[in-house]
Amino acid sequence: MSDLGGRRDGDSSHGSASSSRIVRTSSSEHIALYIRRLIFEGTLRPGMRVPQDAIANDLGVSRIPVREALIILEREGWVTIEMHRGAFINSLDERAVVDHYELFGLIYGFAAQRALARSKEDLVGNLKLILEEFRKASDPEDMQRLSIAFHGEIVDSAASPRINVALRAMSALVPGNFFAAVPAAVDIERKGLAAIVRAMKRGDGSRAAEEYGKMMRRVGERVAQLFKERGLFEAEAVIA
Repeated sequence: MSDLGGRRDGDSSHGSASSSRIVRTSSSEHIALYIRRLIFEGTLRPGMRVPQDAIANDLGVSRIPVREALIILEREGWVTIEMHRGAFINSLDERAVVDHYELFGLIYGFAAQRALARSKEDLVGNLKLILEEFRKASDPEDMQRLSIAFHGEIVDSAASPRINVALRAMSALVPGNFFAAVPAAVDIERKGLAAIVRAMKRGDGSRAAEEYGKMMRRVGERVAQLFKERGLFEAEAVIA
């Protein structure tokens, strides 16, 4: 399942993020995404102080939205803000990454059960069409779009504002295109979506929820492996 994150960018002073410069904006959410990308790419490592002035200069914004972004990131567990010292990158925890995706599985599984009970007649038909497109897709952008469409169809059919609130509270761990960053997740999602559709077709909400949980758990393990390879779980005593 894709992290429902957007595509934004950075500047040459922050290494590889320079390949996709951010649209100048004061949106704290966009800046938070940009900082998550710097962490994901290894430009900002555990223990490092977030260079607020440099980020503000890179993005063409004042420090105010940068500080607002850091508050968002502290709430999500990415940074710790210390009075009079600044914000420091937290080390990530492998179990927390897996838990993050298992929570997605629980929420979407719950949505699938509610969708079956409340949905319009064409729900399963729509899911099958999206699944067929996903199976044929080879471009990560198309995969991301179709993945979002599949999960969105279920959430919309569940017709539960509380589910939307829960999903909005979940931040993206992988910035940018999920399937480009985690290609090993493509096969997991293809098989997982197919299993969910089969369960939905039978009207078996409990099985659909179980398949969602299984798929998201496997995706979480792949993301954790990717983070481990990038050294994002290693706390480094670096104070910039």
